[in-house]
Amino acid sequence: MQNNITAEQALEWLNTGEALLVDVREPDEFKQSHIAYAMNIPLSRFAEIMASMNLPAEKKLIMQCLKGGRGEQACQIVTETKSFKNKIYNMEGGITAWKEANLPIVTIGSGWEIMRQVQVIMGFLIFVLIVLGLLGYVAVFFVAAFFAFALGFAGLTGWCGLAKILKIMPWNK
Repeated sequence: MQNNITAEQALEWLNTGEALLVDVREPDEFKQSHIAYAMNIPLSRFAEIMASMNLPAEKKLIMQCLKGGRGEQACQIVTETKSFKNKIYNMEGGITAWKEANLPIVTIGSGWEIMRQVQVIMGFLIFVLIVLGLLGYVAVFFVAAFFAFALGFAGLTGWCGLAKILKIMPWNK
């Protein structure tokens, strides 16, 4: 059964050692900033990774994401597997609530997550190409269509060439 808890309650349990914190955000989000106690198990691979884990049954499991939605999904996955005897909790408001409560975080990178950078670049690029197409440069519609296809491909497969390029940029190291 999943219950919601506050960031302050999560901190109390983590400080006493009675709970484990699972950050279900993607690795690039985790890299930007995370709670020191958290282990990163991305929701995209959550069921697969959790199935192979042997967690102490006496520990409470706290799921955490950015704002709470993916944490709820993770709680549901753990509850449905029935192989875990742990009590499951979702941290309301995720790391956003943690930060708003002025609780400590680890910040490794600066700026935006990789996928947010991809969205900004591709969004503005497609917008500019469409405007150019409407101004009479019809051939650019094909370029815009290619980039739109690439976004859809990245969403379906999880492979994004632009994200791979952005990861090696100096501002993302």
